[in-house]
Amino acid sequence: MREVTLEIPTNEKWGEGLVSIPEGEQIVIDGRVESVHEGILVTATVDTRYEGVCGRCLTDIAEPLQVEIQELFAYPGEETSDFEVQDDHVDLETLVRDAIVLSLPFQPVCQPDCPGLDPNTGERLAETAGEEPREPLDPRWAALQDYTTDHDDDAPRPTAVSGTAENTEES
Repeated sequence: MREVTLEIPTNEKWGEGLVSIPEGEQIVIDGRVESVHEGILVTATVDTRYEGVCGRCLTDIAEPLQVEIQELFAYPGEETSDFEVQDDHVDLETLVRDAIVLSLPFQPVCQPDCPGLDPNTGERLAETAGEEPREPLDPRWAALQDYTTDHDDDAPRPTAVSGTAENTEES
């Protein structure tokens, strides 16, 4: 058994979407490599940092990321496995990259209660928290702006004119 600590920069951008691991970002692998009957067992904790934008308000974010991995690298033989020992070495790049990319948040947020953007103005709601949001006026309802609930009870009401037929249809 050996305990290893590696600090390796990424050689390319890892991940797509709102957040990713930028090229050149340091990845710290702190783990243990054990020889077992079937191959080499790797158990490690991987620390790095992702960068991107908040999924609600589009502000820049950079957060630490920690991933735990455990994988058996099998000795070459008749059975196929995902990871194999090659010339008494194990290649951790694919394992570490896959674990990190799958751990990236799908909808990252800058803070858990991020209110996002105003759908009408596009401004960040967190910056305009004290203001009362205005409802946009639909032009079809503009004539009702002058309507008030105050009405004169003494005002004459239209009455049915004699000689007109009343609707007596039953439902």
